[in-house]
Amino acid sequence: MRKVVLAGLVAATFLMSACNTVKGAGEDIESVGRAGEDAIN
Repeated sequence: MRKVVLAGLVAATFLMSACNTVKGAGEDIESVGRAGEDAIN
């Protein structure tokens, strides 16, 4: 039973960190887009 709980916690940790990584990448791409737009204007 402990192994199942531990595996679940490890999986949840990986999923949460993956979501943060994707969110951060999206924010980086958005900021590059804004910078390019500001340079054109």
